[in-house]
Amino acid sequence: QHHHAHIASCMAENAIDGRVIGFALDGTGYGTDGAVWGGEALLASYASFERAGHFEYVPLPGGAAAIREPWRMGVSYLAHTFGKNFLDLNIPFTNKIAREKAETILRMMERGVNSPLTSSCGRLFDGVAAIIGLRDTVAYEAQAAMELESAALAAPKDARTYPFSLSRENDSWQIGFRPLFEAIVNDLRRTTPVETISLRFHNGLVEILSRLAERLREECSLDQICLSGGTFQNACLLSALVQKLEANGFEVFTQSAVPAGDGGLSLGQALAASCVTI
Repeated sequence: QHHHAHIASCMAENAIDGRVIGFALDGTGYGTDGAVWGGEALLASYASFERAGHFEYVPLPGGAAAIREPWRMGVSYLAHTFGKNFLDLNIPFTNKIAREKAETILRMMERGVNSPLTSSCGRLFDGVAAIIGLRDTVAYEAQAAMELESAALAAPKDARTYPFSLSRENDSWQIGFRPLFEAIVNDLRRTTPVETISLRFHNGLVEILSRLAERLREECSLDQICLSGGTFQNACLLSALVQKLEANGFEVFTQSAVPAGDGGLSLGQALAASCVTI
């Protein structure tokens, strides 16, 4: 499985045996439930994994088109948070978007037409980048996410964090987005600089992932965490999360010899396959 392989590759690079908490954050990976995963918390060994938490699902309107056009994810997240009346929010994103295009996307999502569900962290970055006006379409993979990171790095130091929700759903933890997008919209109405909004988003993501790690440690008594997936090529997120987790007493493992992105998947797959009994 895609995200299990990410964590296994990190375990292999760091010569870890046994079971770990794994945060696998990326853009796209097929999930065992048929959805598009990408914001996953796993309890994993080489032989097996358990999905212990994830980002809540939202529609991916247009499938692959939503990856090329992040504005579609902006529509998805705002509709998820505010309902179909999000077009009346009176923020720059909703004021410039063509109502006909937005309503077409809404109908697609309502009817489930080419709109698979996703828990992708990469698509969350895309949606935020579009809503705050950084990037509506991309010319290459992760362009919107990279520009969101650059904006955060350019921001004055700001300790504020945007809120996420954390709830127990169907025997696993779910990170929810409604408080996040309510806070972003409020800051857009205050004409808060996009650099500050981006930094607060990164801060909030670090905070909620740290909270989730603590919940999982309480439940399973694991204090080793592996971080893998393409999202962890974001140095702003990675460095802040490692610092936060280590301050909370976790032993954190990352990747450098093996790519954190999909270039490292084959190593994880090989280690997982070696544990299969035929």
